[in-house]
Amino acid sequence: MFTGLVDDVGLIEHVADTPAGRELRIRCRYTDLTHGESIAVNGACLTVREHGQSADGQGWFTVAAVVTTLARTTIGDWVTGGLVNLERAMQLGDRLGGHLVLGHVDGLGRVVRTAEAGDAWLIDLELPIALRPLMVDKGSIAVNGVSLTVNALLDEGVQLSIIEYTRRHTTLGELVAGTCVHVEADVLAKHVERLLAPYGRLREGVLA
Repeated sequence: MFTGLVDDVGLIEHVADTPAGRELRIRCRYTDLTHGESIAVNGACLTVREHGQSADGQGWFTVAAVVTTLARTTIGDWVTGGLVNLERAMQLGDRLGGHLVLGHVDGLGRVVRTAEAGDAWLIDLELPIALRPLMVDKGSIAVNGVSLTVNALLDEGVQLSIIEYTRRHTTLGELVAGTCVHVEADVLAKHVERLLAPYGRLREGVLA
């Protein structure tokens, strides 16, 4: 489990396609990773396979994305030299500064528009139809692993307001119209939807 507070931006050093999917080596500031630990890479929870430290003191690790993960994320489009948001799994007792993020990508959003608005940067994000009902004004959403607040609801998605700190310390500052991003809806909203779904179907049957 994660909080959506990105604490490093990693550099993709190597990408290799394998029969099972794709393997990536990512350069980072972490030098104390362990084999098998979970790490969120642009919001997708992956498992550390190998790790180490370069001669310059920087850390590195490898992760693998299986075919199913590639089909549901943008990882298949990542190339050497790209930057990714990183967050290590939270520990019991950690401060929950963002919101509860599972690292499970629910769908891909598409950036429709970006605009400066005073000291904020606005992003209009188109969402898959299935995710739109899970969004609420001033509710939580994770975009490429970053915990954000819904600034406004749009007909086909949401508007996000990015503060200058987040823009500088994550990859969100690189987003342009047409870019696809990983989206994870608030886990509480997903559970509520699941619990209420049978009652919605029952009501539809009664009204029919």
